[in-house]
Amino acid sequence: MASLHSSLLLPPNLFSLTTPSSSPRHILLNLRPSTTHLRPLLTTRRRFGKPLAVAEQATAAEAERRLYVGNIPRTVNNDELANIVQEHGAVEKAEVMYDKYSGRSRRFAFVTMKTVEDANAVIEKLNGTELGGREIKVNVTEKPLSTSDFPLLQAEESQFVDSPHKVYVGNLAKTVTTDTLKKFFSEKGKVLSAKVSRVPGTSKSSGYGFVTFSSEEDVEAAISSFNNSSLEGQKIRVNKA
Repeated sequence: MASLHSSLLLPPNLFSLTTPSSSPRHILLNLRPSTTHLRPLLTTRRRFGKPLAVAEQATAAEAERRLYVGNIPRTVNNDELANIVQEHGAVEKAEVMYDKYSGRSRRFAFVTMKTVEDANAVIEKLNGTELGGREIKVNVTEKPLSTSDFPLLQAEESQFVDSPHKVYVGNLAKTVTTDTLKKFFSEKGKVLSAKVSRVPGTSKSSGYGFVTFSSEEDVEAAISSFNNSSLEGQKIRVNKA
C-alpha cells in the first residue's frame, strides 16, 4: 500500500523514479519535490504579480493601433480593405464585421496597424474619403468597456428575440437606445424584440439596429410607416433584414 500511495502523490514525470524495489526512505524523499521542480510554478506566480498592469499596457498599446473604419460598402471584404489601407501603412489585420443572422456586412470594420504612426497616417489619408460612392469614417477605436459595463450589454444581447420577420434600421442617432427603438416601432405592429448594435468591445452605438415582429404584415407596415421618418432628430432607413 505504501508504494501505491506514494505513486499517486508523485508528479507524473517522477513515476519512473519509484519502483517496487524502492525503500520507504527512498519513496519519502521522492515525495518532497525539488526546488527545480517548483521553479516553473514560482515563475508563474511572479508573472501574475501585476496582471492588471501588464494587461492594461498591452490593451492600450493595441488600442492606439486599432482603427474603426465605418460606412464601407457591403461588398468590401477583408482582403480588399487590407489592400486599400496598406497603401498608407503596414497592416497587421483587417476584419470586416458581418451580421450573424443575415450574413451581410455590417458596413464597418476594424484594422490593426503595425505601428501607431501607420495608424495616424491612415486616419489622415482615408478619413472622409469615398469608397464605392460612400464617405468612410476612419478613427482610433473607442476606449474598451469597463468591467461594470459588460453585464448590462450582455443582458441586452441575450434578451434579443430573433425572428424571420425582421427589419434593419439604419442611420440611428447615437442617443437611441434599445428601449427607444422598441417603443417607436410598437406604434405600428406587435414588436417581439429590438436591439441597437454596438461597436464591438465598447458601449458605443454602431448607428443601426434590428427590430423583430410576429408576422410579415407587421414588417411591411413598419417599413411603409417608418422608412425615412425621424427618430430623435435623424431620418432613419428601414428595410427588411
